[in-house]
Amino acid sequence: MLTIDRREFLKKLSIGAAGTVAFTLPGLNCSQKKKKPNVVFILADDLGYGDLGCCGQTMIQTPRLDTLAEEGIRFTQAYSGSTVCAPSRCSLLTGKHTGHTTVRDNKSHMGIGAPDSMKKRISLAVEDVTIAEVLKQAGYVTGIFGKWGLVKKNVKDFPTRHGFDEFFGKLLVEYGSPKDTPNPYWHNEEAAFTQPPYFIHDYYTDRALEFIEQNRSKPFFLFLSYQIPHAQSGNMPDGTRLPHDSIYAEKEWPDYQKHHATLITRMDHSVGKVLDLLTSLKLESNTLVIFSSDNGPHKEDGNDPDFFNSNGPLRGIKRDLYEGGIRVPTLAWWPGTIQAGTVSDHVWAFWDVLPTCAELAGVIPPDDIDGVSIAPVFFGKSVKEHEYLYWEILQGGFRQAVRMGDWKAVRFTMKNESTELYDLKTDIGEEHNIADRYPDVVKQIETVFAMAHTDSEHWPTTRWEGQ
Repeated sequence: MLTIDRREFLKKLSIGAAGTVAFTLPGLNCSQKKKKPNVVFILADDLGYGDLGCCGQTMIQTPRLDTLAEEGIRFTQAYSGSTVCAPSRCSLLTGKHTGHTTVRDNKSHMGIGAPDSMKKRISLAVEDVTIAEVLKQAGYVTGIFGKWGLVKKNVKDFPTRHGFDEFFGKLLVEYGSPKDTPNPYWHNEEAAFTQPPYFIHDYYTDRALEFIEQNRSKPFFLFLSYQIPHAQSGNMPDGTRLPHDSIYAEKEWPDYQKHHATLITRMDHSVGKVLDLLTSLKLESNTLVIFSSDNGPHKEDGNDPDFFNSNGPLRGIKRDLYEGGIRVPTLAWWPGTIQAGTVSDHVWAFWDVLPTCAELAGVIPPDDIDGVSIAPVFFGKSVKEHEYLYWEILQGGFRQAVRMGDWKAVRFTMKNESTELYDLKTDIGEEHNIADRYPDVVKQIETVFAMAHTDSEHWPTTRWEGQ
């Protein structure tokens, strides 16, 4: 992996933003070439591949997201940055896969098997360059509303120190913390309150709408980072759960499944508010909206992902490196640019978002990233496929996964050194391990396992030896 001096990169990027890089993507007319598009990235928390109607869901109602898919692109093979939230967000923001990211799991440790008391949160590094920093140098106003998830309390690691002009939300959502543990909501670098005036998800949406209104005349990047439908995320200010949506109240479902469905439909309504505002301000033709999820569906707090078939035809859920943990529902909307009703099987991942935004803004991304721009896809053009996609995580031991063409491999290093191999073209559910039939493919992918991983002091892959 190449290294790069962050300050030198931003200095060079600032020079480029002054006009040395032209915005000339295929499919743009002359007037569009002069105006950089706004980018809105909406991220759900633990939404499964099968949780939307447009992706096969039959029990939970998601009319606005289904319409978004009808008017834009539905990606069938888009992947998150990781199978849990913090590394997935790090990958999204920095354009790197988890073999190279600063954050590779929710908590670091001193070796596999170390006690929880030795684990700690890791923030973005000083040298990490984010999407927000890249776009600010191109003249964008940048804002994040919702879950940051990459730091607990150090001011130097706030979103405002990583390129965001405005931040409102939680630095770190400690869902299981005692109620008396101070964990405020922040506005920029000041604590705003510990108890929101109303349902916090709605509050995030309202602040994001204000951001759009205030910056309607400028190019803007909005990261709307929701906390739902994550476990323990649907509470009202008084501590009670969000009332069930009326369409689910009389269903003969377990109580938590009503709650889960209510959260998803509430988020669907919120996405609709964003789209409606963009349309009313006549910004829709110059705004790319991407909707996705940070990882697969959870099985916590009483939720049963099988009840709604939340992972669709895929194997695995959150914390798994099988498809159900990392292949996520992903939609894109850009009226007048994206051809309505497009279904794309292009294979891409979160680390492609940064270079995509850079190309749309007409600037050059850092040269040490793993992502490539998929911007031409929005204009109906083809994009060269990745040679491979790579993931790693240390929960339950050091685990790795690679997708290479239609091949998918998973390895559990601490349990079994053997590599599992699946052909996703004929076995999307990863039911048939065919590693013994294709030893040459396995050998090639194991080379990728070694090549894509770089050692990190915060994520040792050796066992903890104790004191």
